[in-house]
Amino acid sequence: MRAPALEMKGVAAGYGRHRVLEDVSLSMEPGQVFALLGRNGTGKSTLVRCLLGVQPVQLGTLRVLGQDPWKARRELLGKVGVVPEVPDVPPELRPRQVLRFCRSLYSRWDEEGVRFRLDRAGVPLDRRFEQLSRGQKSALMLALATGHAPELLILDDPTLGLDPVARNEVFDELIGELADRGTSVFVTTHDLRGIEGIADRVAILREGRLAVNEELESLKGSWARSLEEIFTAVTAGAAAAVQP
Repeated sequence: MRAPALEMKGVAAGYGRHRVLEDVSLSMEPGQVFALLGRNGTGKSTLVRCLLGVQPVQLGTLRVLGQDPWKARRELLGKVGVVPEVPDVPPELRPRQVLRFCRSLYSRWDEEGVRFRLDRAGVPLDRRFEQLSRGQKSALMLALATGHAPELLILDDPTLGLDPVARNEVFDELIGELADRGTSVFVTTHDLRGIEGIADRVAILREGRLAVNEELESLKGSWARSLEEIFTAVTAGAAAAVQP
């Protein structure tokens, strides 16, 4: 059996004496679409930074594809695709230049597939990154993140600021297609309606702790409400649910 794509046990993380995450335990199976939800300031970004090996955990254990991301960050970079909340491509570069750079980094780079995605999204290859629309920037970041056929894709609020058409592109086509191919997808998002149709499992952070960690269909069945209604109740403290 394959190891979990992600596994956290009793994780605490923060900055100095200030804890942002406390006693977080979760497991994500290979090929799963896992949605991490929470209001701003509840620790989602800190958790993503730990997953990427940018920040160490203070307590507990964390494994990404079976490895400690803080110690094996370089090795994991070839297996993980990332779309950050804020696009980080240098503003003066053009997509064609960025593709050339990425092609030199990855042995499994799918140039044809990347160009197909960019063409479908209407991303001009010779326009400076700073001149692209928000939707075009997002499409470029997604194409770059998937160009090396990652085992795990981490999306940090990928639809932030996008119009409905672009959001549907992310959720209905990209994530669904990757999940069908067995790619594991971990996504933080505020777009509850978009993620509701494709997530396998949902976790909700409240004040740095997991208030909910459950299969989505089971969660909706037990609450008899939509994900948006559940999220509102949990984050407002109206629910007594705690992580299993």
